[in-house]
Amino acid sequence: MTFTGAQRHWEHVYGSKQSTEVSWYQQKPERSLQLIRDAGVSSDTPIIDVGGGASTLVDHLLDDGYCDITVLDIAASAFEHSHARLGSRADTVEWVVADVTRFEAPRAFGLWHDRAVLHFLTDADDRQRYLQALDRALAPGSYLVLSTFGPEGPLKCSGLDVRRYDTDMMSELVGDLFELRSEELETHTTPGGSTQQFLYTSWIRRG
Repeated sequence: MTFTGAQRHWEHVYGSKQSTEVSWYQQKPERSLQLIRDAGVSSDTPIIDVGGGASTLVDHLLDDGYCDITVLDIAASAFEHSHARLGSRADTVEWVVADVTRFEAPRAFGLWHDRAVLHFLTDADDRQRYLQALDRALAPGSYLVLSTFGPEGPLKCSGLDVRRYDTDMMSELVGDLFELRSEELETHTTPGGSTQQFLYTSWIRRG
């Protein structure tokens, strides 16, 4: 899918639904928060949340005292949900509208978080460009918290095909750049009451 096509798709999703209605919604993203805390980064470490336009993760990171947060999403309308929820606190966050596979990081980040973007990249070239964006954004010793649908997760999401992962597949994809720190499967219950299997992994950038 081209950038224009993907952007149009996600603009429609966030323009036609409340953020609490999308299948990946979490009132509090406990697993992501714990993996970020486990990384032990300081409160002023630059953190980027990829695909986090309407996610509540940024709320809880601010609550935890993290003060250098960037949120990237392909759909500007996703940010409207977060701005409405955060109020004046939204002014303390940097909001970037971009396709992650074309993202040119303006600086180095200390931690990259992605819950549920990578699994939409079903094209091998897009996955390679994603890795290149990671390579540019994270210096040695930086952290990656990456979550996708697990091996028993859905085959489609939001009307799009997805690529499910197990840990071996994830290691094959990112292992040259990163060393695995932890892995865990989680069953996510959607707002509609169905369940989805997610694989959560954390990594450290090799020197």
